[in-house]
Amino acid sequence: MAIWQHTGPVGNGGTARFAFSDRWGGVSKAPYTATNLGGHVGDDPEAVAANRSLVAFELGFADPGNVVYMNQIHGADVAYAAAQWQGRAPDVDALVTDRRHLALAVLVADCVPVLLADAEAGVVGGAHAGRPGMKAGVVPATVERMLALGAVPERIVAVTGPSVCGLCYEVPERMRADVAEKVPASHAVTRQGTPGLDVAEGVWSQLEAAGIDLKESVRLRVCTQESADYYSFRGEGTTGRFAGFVWLD
Repeated sequence: MAIWQHTGPVGNGGTARFAFSDRWGGVSKAPYTATNLGGHVGDDPEAVAANRSLVAFELGFADPGNVVYMNQIHGADVAYAAAQWQGRAPDVDALVTDRRHLALAVLVADCVPVLLADAEAGVVGGAHAGRPGMKAGVVPATVERMLALGAVPERIVAVTGPSVCGLCYEVPERMRADVAEKVPASHAVTRQGTPGLDVAEGVWSQLEAAGIDLKESVRLRVCTQESADYYSFRGEGTTGRFAGFVWLD
């Protein structure tokens, strides 16, 4: 298992930590090989739980409950996480918290995992930005919830992870026009010269519009449809989910 990790700014609220899992090293069998973290894709629940424990340990958490997941529905709702969920996780596409040592997880397999942190305020957020969520404004909504907890836009550092690129993400012309009307930067053309969408580019335009200083931020330019290290729903159909994680140490 190889986990990409990045240490962000240090502030009075702690040290910002960012990470992304890959698909290797876990216990899931094909077609979810091998570190599937998604409990909604048809994989054995025991395998998913084991994978989540393995990843939590790799991130430095002895208790897997210190990593909280959500039931993502491709919307723009945001929930506050104070601790491990008691019962079913909320149906949202973004989480925020001001609690240290509580990692927020964002499951993806082509969508953009958006991780945000203001270490001075001690506030972090994680958003699942697919095409519908980006269009609906899940990223600006996450930033707004962070501001309500004391974050300041100019101090927020953003990290976005592997996702399908605009050269691969082919869509009907009408869909591209509809999305680009809301988020112009997402307009793209594929390698074949057909209509496409660049969701990551759209997300970064939304972050910039929210006042975030992108010079301190990180964008991993890895296409999930082109890389064998990550799950791709568009490329594989039935497959697993990897995740992005953000927390305050």
